[in-house]
Amino acid sequence: MNLDFDSAFTERTPRIVNAAKLHRAANRKKAKQFLIEGENAVDAAVSTGAAVDVFVTEKAAERFGDIITACGYMGVYVHPITDKAAKHLSDTATTTGLFALCKPVLWSAGKILNGKPSLVSVPVLTSEPGNAGTLIRTSDAMGADGVIFAGETVDPLSCKVARASAGSLFHVPVARDPNIKDVLGQLRKSGMQIVATAADGEVDLAEADLSQPTAWLFGNEAHGLGELLEEADMRVRIPLRGRAESLNLATAASICLYESAKAQADN
Repeated sequence: MNLDFDSAFTERTPRIVNAAKLHRAANRKKAKQFLIEGENAVDAAVSTGAAVDVFVTEKAAERFGDIITACGYMGVYVHPITDKAAKHLSDTATTTGLFALCKPVLWSAGKILNGKPSLVSVPVLTSEPGNAGTLIRTSDAMGADGVIFAGETVDPLSCKVARASAGSLFHVPVARDPNIKDVLGQLRKSGMQIVATAADGEVDLAEADLSQPTAWLFGNEAHGLGELLEEADMRVRIPLRGRAESLNLATAASICLYESAKAQADN
């Protein structure tokens, strides 16, 4: 695909100005689009049909030629941009120079659960974009059927979450529902067991029956699950062999999802 960088979009081009506004959640909701950056995220967005426009600098076009070529096959518009425009679009100190405008990809919690899932991640009140993206990526890697963000969480369609998911945002169904009680009710109605981790959990993770359809509750980074622990059908503890007092959210989730995926594969 031949691109004319002599007429590349600048940071003042209306299309670039509008795209940069999508870093704000209110503007994403109004425009019904979201902006992503980086090789993995843009590649996944293009290959799954979520991307509608791609913006690329001259250096990035040379570096990510395969993605630009794929845009031609997928009918995605590619727009050359200047380096200054890339800095205007980016939310990082060092930009890759590759961006995509995407149509919304979020599912509803009901649609995920109507598919009779075997394994679902339910991050509750998650506020850190990096953790949210890592949870999506880990859930995808472990073969989970969906991720349901419950409560007032970070927006899964933010650029930081999409980047941290390394493309998995476009591979695994992701939902966001601010009503935690409603999410719990839907999980019970679907017949899934609700499991959570707790330092004083009654069941050791190695001894927990994870072979049946399971929804894992993962708590807020700072406050955990609090009273929501009482909503779980089973509270498990992860044995810590060393001197660390606890695990961070992403690490604990990785261990739990791995054990669930292993148990269900062996069943």
